[in-house]
Amino acid sequence: MTRKYFGTDGMRGTANSWPITPEIALKLGMAAGIVFRRGKHQHRVVIGKDTRLSGYMIENALVAGFTAVGVDAFVLGPMPTPGVAMLTQSLRADLGVMVSASHNPFEDNGIKFFGPDGYKLSDDVELEIESLLEKDLTEQLAAPGDLGRAKRIEGMRDRYMEFAKRTMPRGVSLEGMRVVIDCANGAAYKVAPDVLWELGAEVFTIGVEPNGYNINRECGSTAPLALSEKVRELRADIGIALDGDADRVIIVDENGKVVDGDQLMAIIAKSWHEDGRLTGKGIAATVMSNLGLERFLNGLGLELARTKVGDRYVVERMRESGFNIGGEQSGHIVLSDFATTGDGLVAALQILACVKRMKQPVSKVCQCFEPVPQILQNVRYGVGKPLENETVKQAIAEGEAALSGIGRLVIRASGTEPLIRVMGEADDKDKLISVIEKIVAAVKAAAS
Repeated sequence: MTRKYFGTDGMRGTANSWPITPEIALKLGMAAGIVFRRGKHQHRVVIGKDTRLSGYMIENALVAGFTAVGVDAFVLGPMPTPGVAMLTQSLRADLGVMVSASHNPFEDNGIKFFGPDGYKLSDDVELEIESLLEKDLTEQLAAPGDLGRAKRIEGMRDRYMEFAKRTMPRGVSLEGMRVVIDCANGAAYKVAPDVLWELGAEVFTIGVEPNGYNINRECGSTAPLALSEKVRELRADIGIALDGDADRVIIVDENGKVVDGDQLMAIIAKSWHEDGRLTGKGIAATVMSNLGLERFLNGLGLELARTKVGDRYVVERMRESGFNIGGEQSGHIVLSDFATTGDGLVAALQILACVKRMKQPVSKVCQCFEPVPQILQNVRYGVGKPLENETVKQAIAEGEAALSGIGRLVIRASGTEPLIRVMGEADDKDKLISVIEKIVAAVKAAAS
C-alpha cells in the first residue's frame, strides 16, 4: 500500500489544509484508537502538543476521535516530544500522540504517534492506521456507555523534568556555568530553563515567550544567530538551542560558533567509549551525516551505520545493532540508555557533563573532527517526480563518477515538504561545487 497521509515523521502539513484538518484529525484519532484497542482493559492515550495556534484545534479533534471509539484521553498541554514518549510508558498508555511540526513555522502542524513502548510506530502500523482512514468507521464507534473520558492532567512537566535531571552523571553539577538556552518559543519553554537552573547553572533565556505564532521564528535550532549573539554578549560558557518540540538540539560554543549534531554525537560517543558505556561498537546516523564523523569514529575503532533520513529509522538501526547512540546532523540525538526518541535537553545535558569533566571550553570539547566540505541545496517543485527525469538521472550519474573515491552524493525527495534535497560532500570543494551546481540546474529544469 502506498503511503498517502504519513511522511518520514508522522503526518505534517499546513494547518487547516489537507491533511492537517480537524476532520482528518478526528478520523485519525478514531483509526489509531481502533488499531490500539488490544485486550479488554480500559484503553488510554496521552496527547501532548507544542505551542502553535493550531494545536488547540488538532488536539480537540483528536480527543473527540479517541473518545468516540472508547479510548480515554489524557491531555498534557505543551510538552516536549520526548516527554510524551516517556509519559506514554510511565502512564501505561496504549498510545502516545504529539501534535507538532517540529522545526517548521507556526503555519504548519503535524501529528506523530508513539506505541506503548515509547517508540515511534513502524511503517506497517502507520499503513494499518492509514487503511482505516479511507473506510466508514461507524460500526466501530463505542456505545454511549462505553465512550472514552478526557481529562487534562497536571504535574507531568515536573515528572519529565525529574527524568531529565536524573540523566546527568552522579555528582556532576553545573555550578559556575553561564548557560544561554533558546527554547524556540516552543514546547520546552518552561521545562528546559528550570532543569538547567536546578542543576546549578546560571541561566539566561531566549525564545521562552510563545504566543501561538512565533514558534521557531528567528530562534531555535534552525536559526541560531540570536543565540550566538547572546552568548557573546553575556560571555556565556555555552548556548543551547532546541527546536519547537525539543527533540533536537544545536550547541553554540563560547565564541558563538555553532556546533551541529555530528560533532555532538562524536563527543558523546568518544566519552562513552572511553567509559566503557558505548554499546554495539558504533553509532547509527543518517546518510546526511558528514564523512568527517565517519572517519573520526573509524579512528576510534568504531562503526558509523548509516540509515535513511528520519530519526525513527535511526532508532530501528540502533535496536537492530545494539547501539545506544544515534542521531542526525540536524541535532536529533537519540540516547537509548535514557530515551526512546530524540531528546534535545537530555543530549545537551550529556554535552554539559563532558564539558565539566574535561574542564575545557566548549570550543575545545566539541571540535572532534574537521568536517569534509559539504553542500546542501533544496529545490522546491510543484507536481511530478523530478528525480525520475532522465536528464536529472544523467546529471546525478555524472556527479557520482566525478566524486568517486573523494566524496559522495545524497539526492532525495523530502518526506515532509515538496523539496528535492541535493547534498554532496568531498575533499575537493571546487569539484563538489561544480557537481552540485549541475545537478541543481537539472532538477530545477525538470521541476519547472
